[in-house]
Amino acid sequence: MANDVQYLIDRLYEMIEEAKGVLMSPDKCTIIRDEALDLLDELRGQLPLELKKAQDLIRARDEYVENAKKEAERIRRQADLDAKTIVGESEITRIARDKAHEILHRADERSKAMITVANEYTDDALRRTEEAIQMALDEVRESRARFRAVSNEKLQAQRARLEEQQGGEGDR
Repeated sequence: MANDVQYLIDRLYEMIEEAKGVLMSPDKCTIIRDEALDLLDELRGQLPLELKKAQDLIRARDEYVENAKKEAERIRRQADLDAKTIVGESEITRIARDKAHEILHRADERSKAMITVANEYTDDALRRTEEAIQMALDEVRESRARFRAVSNEKLQAQRARLEEQQGGEGDR
């Protein structure tokens, strides 16, 4: 996906770099508007896909966490049921309570572990998405800087040619 974005940025840069300059306005150039707009539309279409992937990952993590909570609650209810159905003798009741607490403790630990894993996975996926978007942004900034440098060089060259022409006309 990042390659598609990079490709579109490269094409736009080439289009601007190869554009003809406008007479009397060396810092301006002429490009085919529809082609440039098509490239920008494609670029705009690619970036939301990256963002949608990040949102999908967050949604999947939330579902995973919700399911983990439901599972923990189901285990707690089952533990409560198990504890209530055990015969009421004091020793058996105490053992049952201990067992129920142990089950609840394990369920809580398992729930926390699942949430931690889901959060780490989502954070990693978001970090990778952020890096991909940052790389694309850096490429755009570099392309703009290269464009400005080339444009300034062409402007300087055109000014020098104009000064030479004006100097040559003054000698006549």
